[in-house]
Amino acid sequence: SEPEKVLYKKRSPATPSSKFGRPRVVIPVFPGTNCEYDTARAFERAGGVVETIVFNNLNAGNIRSSLSRLTDAVNTSQIISIPGGFSAGDEPDGSGKFIAAIFRNPQVSEAVTGLLEKRGGLILGICNGFQALIKLGLLPYGEIRDLQEDSPTLTFNSLGRHVSTMVNTKITSVLSPWFLLSEAGDTHTIPVSHGEGRFSAGKEIVRKLEENGQIATQYTDRVGNPSYDIAFNPNGSDHAIEGISSPDGRILGKMGHSERVTNGTFKNIPGNKEQMIFESGIKYFK
Repeated sequence: SEPEKVLYKKRSPATPSSKFGRPRVVIPVFPGTNCEYDTARAFERAGGVVETIVFNNLNAGNIRSSLSRLTDAVNTSQIISIPGGFSAGDEPDGSGKFIAAIFRNPQVSEAVTGLLEKRGGLILGICNGFQALIKLGLLPYGEIRDLQEDSPTLTFNSLGRHVSTMVNTKITSVLSPWFLLSEAGDTHTIPVSHGEGRFSAGKEIVRKLEENGQIATQYTDRVGNPSYDIAFNPNGSDHAIEGISSPDGRILGKMGHSERVTNGTFKNIPGNKEQMIFESGIKYFK
């Protein structure tokens, strides 16, 4: 059977503590990250001011220095965006673990909590960034926490190999401020490239996510129906889930590389490519 259709039209009442003409975006770059330039360009095009922090892990001194730089950047930014890639080669034991370990450092964790709880900031994780947010507990719980055995995860694609293709996705909830410029039911054609993108969670957790409006996007067939067909849902995600948000919507994680869509790319492929995610994130602060 195919997944049920989901449409959640309520929007989050979340607001930032202050307004900004040009919000600051911090993009951390880890060994294996490869989408930082696309992500920075997308935010700059939308009107944000981007600071890219390259995390240097060559020795203990460089790690300490990088932790301090990342903490300072988070403390002076409104948005954290964790880009895609293959952090630490996705080893050992799966993707995003190195990124999650860095964000669990007490000083970085405290800065992230301050951005969320005191300043009403936003966090976006795409592909490897989504994997890291899941491993941190920021998704779906909205806070950095220890994971339980039944916590959702992103695991190996059901077909057992890396996939690199275009997919159709539907915005199934506009709870998140990252969809301020979208409507529930909007469909887009976007690129994916991952080996561990299969969203896996128990039926009760999926039901709660659906009730809360946290299922942000789903993989769909050509007419907009969520699908388990490998041609449309290439990693085999439960409930055809491509992206989820935190309970208040301010944290969003998704597998599709929305940042790779620029003017003139994918011209020979039909479908609307512009999700306006980055523009929505910037608009939230204005």
